[in-house]
Amino acid sequence: MVSTTQSLLGLASGALVGFSLGLVGGGGSILAVPLMVYVVGVPEPHVAIGTSAIAVAANAAVNLSNHARGGTVVWSCALTFAAAGIIGAFCGSILGKMLDGERLLALFALVMLVIAMLMLKTRARVGLPDVKMSLTNLPAIIGLGLATGTMSGFFGIGGGFLIVPALMLATGMSIMNAVSSSLVAVTAFGLTTAASYAYSGLVSWGLAALFIAGGIAGGLAGTRSARQLSERRGALNIVFATVIILVALYMLARNLSLS
Repeated sequence: MVSTTQSLLGLASGALVGFSLGLVGGGGSILAVPLMVYVVGVPEPHVAIGTSAIAVAANAAVNLSNHARGGTVVWSCALTFAAAGIIGAFCGSILGKMLDGERLLALFALVMLVIAMLMLKTRARVGLPDVKMSLTNLPAIIGLGLATGTMSGFFGIGGGFLIVPALMLATGMSIMNAVSSSLVAVTAFGLTTAASYAYSGLVSWGLAALFIAGGIAGGLAGTRSARQLSERRGALNIVFATVIILVALYMLARNLSLS
């Protein structure tokens, strides 16, 4: 059962997750998992991971519609990337459930720090206009899609913080196009991971519904902010990386204190 306090915290946390997804196309599960464990009070990390996967997938789908109306989604690249990643997400989720929950969170935090450093390194890159899928970039799109999908499933996340830089690397697209296009894969990976965890009974459906409700409002605000920040060179990358670093350090501190 979800208490009244947990319900309110779940709504507020969902709004923050939705804002992150709308703003940078990622960070949903990066925020959702620690929020569920440390703020809402879900005692089992695997339940937090499974529940966040459903909530993030739903919120990503809502945010995708917001970005699609702005015409910034590169559909050919996004759909191919997502299709390749679904296979990896399914395999990764099976492996993730075999690992101790606390160790999974610690590994999760370390990966976050590496990705944040990569995002800061490429913060000044403008990106290519009018990127489309071609025979030249197809192998990179499929290969990186499979790799990020596997990591997404293993850590039980939507994977936006992996997908955004992967799309930029594979195609050379701008971060605004990558943020928008990443939401296709975030939705697909999240649903794949969620299905695996739900099959194992590791989902709190009531809490997932609260996160989704809060995320809809947060997502609208995040999408508007993303369009404003994308006009400032490197600003969106810096925001993206800063959020990841702060949450990763907090998660590492909590895990070290418990060990």
